[in-house]
Amino acid sequence: MPTKSGQNIVVGLGELLWDMLPAGKQIGGAPGNFAYITRLLGDEGITASRIGDDSLGREALQEFEQRGIPCTHIQRDTQHPTGTVAVEVDSNGQPKFDITENVAWDFFEWTQDWRDLAHKSDAVCFGSLAQRSPRSRATIIDFVRAMRPAATRVFDVNLRPPFHSPAVLADSIAFADIVKLNDEELPHVAHVLNIEQHASLLATLQALREKYKLKLICLTRGPRGSILVTPEADHQHPGYPIKIVDTVGAGDAFTAALVHHYLRGASLEKMNDAANYMGSWVASQSGATPAPDEAIIKKVVGSS
Repeated sequence: MPTKSGQNIVVGLGELLWDMLPAGKQIGGAPGNFAYITRLLGDEGITASRIGDDSLGREALQEFEQRGIPCTHIQRDTQHPTGTVAVEVDSNGQPKFDITENVAWDFFEWTQDWRDLAHKSDAVCFGSLAQRSPRSRATIIDFVRAMRPAATRVFDVNLRPPFHSPAVLADSIAFADIVKLNDEELPHVAHVLNIEQHASLLATLQALREKYKLKLICLTRGPRGSILVTPEADHQHPGYPIKIVDTVGAGDAFTAALVHHYLRGASLEKMNDAANYMGSWVASQSGATPAPDEAIIKKVVGSS
């Protein structure tokens, strides 16, 4: 397990879009959410994505700059618009998404800039949604392959039907060191990858981890916490009881805290507690990138 001290370079690679919420639009996409929380925790969080040369794209850059997220590795597309997604949040705070197709982040380019970024990154987090187009999928695979052997590759499954396939899931997990998925996604992933589904969630996770020789697998269970599994051990966390405002970005915050502590060689208990605390905090706020709360950040960074 990595034990690098100091500031790590951690990349969120994938879709950058505007969430069109009932209360108004908010900048979104898992990579941006992930990079924002990563920076709050003290690492160099970077978003690698693509936007259109349009008003929404320019506004996205302004939003990133205000949040302290560098825009250096966000590509500009003169042919396709900036991505948008209509978001409806139900009475339980659960979002439903209608994701626009053929937008800028469907057309990633494998550039020298991204190649250099891949070479120097300590970790990358990528998902299935940004791989819905062949071009972006190929670029994401190129990025992951170009990283140093010692770097950490995180696949956050993040299924958004119908934008995934068995091939995307199998190839992504095969490239990953860490896989994160939720309890609704696990049965589908196990089915398409021919993993035996045991009566015990832990046994199913162990089977998936063993088939792909993963260093860590994480199952999130919403308000019921999460399960972490490595070749040597497992740990379950009951979660933190909160009043949910909306869950948009909570999973990305969870992943950011998990990766932060993983890169420092933390125990499963410490990783699990920090990740649940961070995810719970975001779910208790409106939007995926709430204003910094120093008490929360201190708790997550020093979580034990």
